[in-house]
Amino acid sequence: MKTHRPARVAEVIREVASETILFELQDPRVKGVTVTRAEVAADLQHAKVYVSIMGTPKEQDLCMHALQHASGFVQSRLGSRLKTRFTPVIRFVVDEGVKKSIEVSRLINEALAQSRPEAAVESADGTNAASTNAESSAEESEHGGRTEEFPSSDH
Repeated sequence: MKTHRPARVAEVIREVASETILFELQDPRVKGVTVTRAEVAADLQHAKVYVSIMGTPKEQDLCMHALQHASGFVQSRLGSRLKTRFTPVIRFVVDEGVKKSIEVSRLINEALAQSRPEAAVESADGTNAASTNAESSAEESEHGGRTEEFPSSDH
């Protein structure tokens, strides 16, 4: 069996699910939902639709319950769009990727904020240590990485 067919079907499922959720579902519990991706089994019988839901954990649970309840409606819309022998059974899954990426970004920003004060430490004579190191490394690169001492010409 061709391997690109499930990928094409998954893309159609993602499009149909997002359009249906956004424009056709009338359930007030379904709000702040973004369809991130869809995965389809190799036999095209089952599909997972990954969604990201904004809001409190209670609102997310209510929204997931409403989406599970509306999965038959989304599946019927999918059946009218797909021209396959079977319409995949849809299951909605919360995508934790967005939440984890926000957490990673927060940790990176926190680490950068902690490292900035250390980089700007001033030396005892009042000059910035980072600029002094940059000047000395620039001098070394001009001389090929070596510093030479010349004898004094006090003849």
